[in-house]
Amino acid sequence: MSGSLRPTGVPSMNRRSFASSVVAVALAVLTPLAGCTGAKRIPGTEIRDTPDARAIVAVIDSYRQAAERRDAAGVLALVSESYFDDAGTADPSDDIDYLQLKQRLPEHFRKLSAVRLNIGVREIEVKGERAIANVFYDGHYRVSTASGEASKSTSDVSQMHFVREFGTWKIVSGL
Repeated sequence: MSGSLRPTGVPSMNRRSFASSVVAVALAVLTPLAGCTGAKRIPGTEIRDTPDARAIVAVIDSYRQAAERRDAAGVLALVSESYFDDAGTADPSDDIDYLQLKQRLPEHFRKLSAVRLNIGVREIEVKGERAIANVFYDGHYRVSTASGEASKSTSDVSQMHFVREFGTWKIVSGL
């Protein structure tokens, strides 16, 4: 007998076709199970549902609410006194620390007559007492200018950095 042996009832196919078929069947069966790792997600996100992630999302939402109210004290309550942001540049003239933020924030909010801020949290990475949240924000506001009020909007992807202080997550950079 020449050729290859095959069980009765199995259609003739070459080894490559058979292997491809097995892989296709395996993928069809296993792909739906890949997402079933048992890891819960925060509803409406792909963020792993942990106490730290929930606490950080809550701080971000509290920040959003305070910013919409133009409440400088409310924002500062969420910020660490070790806050420092270099605005992503090497130029030290745009750096801001906690004391500067405390001074500038009320002044900034006084210029605004309306704020609507949407923040989408895309990812949270917690490492010990520090965390980073990758966020997308979309802000709309009216600002007083020399020629009157002007409507403005801004959208961007950004990172907010956090530090745990006395059991509470505080913003340490990224406003």
